[in-house]
Amino acid sequence: MRLPEMSRRRLVITATAAALALVCVVVLLVPATRHGLVTAWCDITQSACPPTADDPRRDYADGAGWRRRLDPVAAATWGNYVALGDSYSSGDGAGDYAEGTAAVGDCRRSANAYPRHVVSAHDFAGDLGFFACSSQRGWAMLDSLGEPRSQIDRVGPHTSLVTIGIGGNDVGFTKILRACMVRVPLVETQACTEQEEEIEKRMRTFGPTLEEIVLEIRERAPDARVLVVGYPRLFPGDPDSMYYTMAPHDQEWLNAITKRFNEQVAEDVAALDSEIVEAGQTGSVEYVRMYNALKGHEVGTEDPWLNGVLLSDFANGLEIDRSTFHPNARGQQEFAERVLDQVEQGPERPLYAALETLDGADPEVLAAELD
Repeated sequence: MRLPEMSRRRLVITATAAALALVCVVVLLVPATRHGLVTAWCDITQSACPPTADDPRRDYADGAGWRRRLDPVAAATWGNYVALGDSYSSGDGAGDYAEGTAAVGDCRRSANAYPRHVVSAHDFAGDLGFFACSSQRGWAMLDSLGEPRSQIDRVGPHTSLVTIGIGGNDVGFTKILRACMVRVPLVETQACTEQEEEIEKRMRTFGPTLEEIVLEIRERAPDARVLVVGYPRLFPGDPDSMYYTMAPHDQEWLNAITKRFNEQVAEDVAALDSEIVEAGQTGSVEYVRMYNALKGHEVGTEDPWLNGVLLSDFANGLEIDRSTFHPNARGQQEFAERVLDQVEQGPERPLYAALETLDGADPEVLAAELD
């Protein structure tokens, strides 16, 4: 007597399920078989592959293996903090400059600069190495490698956090602003915007420079979190009046240039961090967004957190002081809040440091590296 088609199909399904159940029992009872089955499944599907003992992707949260997974704050504070960059990172314009850094041409490292706030907000195992300097350019950071004045060479293997704000001088923000301000506004109406082609060229040149800087930092501190800090917009998002000699459309254009540069840097940083993840390396490269950090307190507002136009050196003609359009002490405090948010939240991925590096981060070693 022939079984109906539906019954025969159920019989086949039942028999298959029973066979699979038996295989599962054997797999669970015999580890070698379980491993072989998982490996076979990995080979077939090219997914769900378990990490091997020497796989750099393996998560050693419990401290076993060659690296350890850390929470964002621990990943930033297990060693020294080294602050690099230009005047926006040194605190030029924020006052209270360290002795020996306030003269003409000096670095102007301020006690109010954001690195000072960051290091005091958390219990770092090491200390702050504050080496950011006014007028610093990215290409100059690379040219000075191996010299006593090098910022990058101050980074050591037990650096857990690096902040760096760089690029404004490479793109020529000071030169751009000077061209916009020192003009006859009713005659030289294109003095700002006619610089755009040259600015675009300098932006393209800076991309490889930033990549080389980050790679040099990571070569010296492969376990560090490297935070690349962006720049704030200088003027309100919708300016409605002249500021000095700059019309609203000039202010909007300058804001747009800053935003475009920030976006380029953010993309470059994301690409560099993706390479770290793909290679199963430790440390990170992260971008700290600053474009809207001073929103409502830009130049020309009632309570600006940026210095407005500061004039100096009248003996040699009209000169714009270099602290013009730089964050004041309150602005630097807001910068610190943004950097601390990134320190505490971390990137949207796990963070790791090598166990060998962590084990070697004793107080004497940390102090010696900063000296």
